[in-house]
Amino acid sequence: MSDTPTSPPPTPNGRRAIDLAPSILSADFADLKSELRRLERAGCTWIHLDVMDGHFVPNLTFGAPVVKALRRVSRRLYFDAHLMVEAPWTLIDDFAKAGVQSITVHAEACPDLPKVLRQIRRLGLRAGVSIKPKTPLRVLDPHLGDVDLILIMSVEPGFGGQELIPATLNKVRRLELNRQRHGYAFRLQIDGGINVETAPLAVAAGADVLVAGSAVFQGGTVATNVKRLRAAVGG
Repeated sequence: MSDTPTSPPPTPNGRRAIDLAPSILSADFADLKSELRRLERAGCTWIHLDVMDGHFVPNLTFGAPVVKALRRVSRRLYFDAHLMVEAPWTLIDDFAKAGVQSITVHAEACPDLPKVLRQIRRLGLRAGVSIKPKTPLRVLDPHLGDVDLILIMSVEPGFGGQELIPATLNKVRRLELNRQRHGYAFRLQIDGGINVETAPLAVAAGADVLVAGSAVFQGGTVATNVKRLRAAVGG
């Protein structure tokens, strides 16, 4: 797939890019092909794939076969897989073959996180790490220089449509300070309760990738919702 993107969009004009990553968790699962088309027409370039196993989190979503089918629908979109699963290292190869460019695993699910990150990188993918709202930020400290993306969950993972937990913005702020102080290159992603009211707060805290599900797909007016979210953060 020579025309499939291998990295997120570049930062324009040297300033911090704010990327919107719609989560298809809130899309119409009966017509995901059309949903991807709507996102493309709205100018989206980054798609967030919430993979849940019903064990690490209470919900069950989809696996690599669905992602592989979605990749056949779109060769242009950047596929960002968020593995909310037990033993994520057992699934990484399958998702790489399905056509994702980025895989994020949970620190809580990886007893040997550096090994899992190396496994992702060896497949030529970008490697990310996520933590739940109640997980202390210090668990990420040894890995800040070894990841391409850090995902702060701003709700308890498992279901869409929840309200953002305000205290999680403090984690984003602290990570942004660390990123500036030490020159880390990771993207800073936030997921949970992102809408036109909370998106500006997340960006002000330091997030540069906003995962939004309900706020994108509500009412079936994807293009309008995307436009409003981008306007809310000056995009």
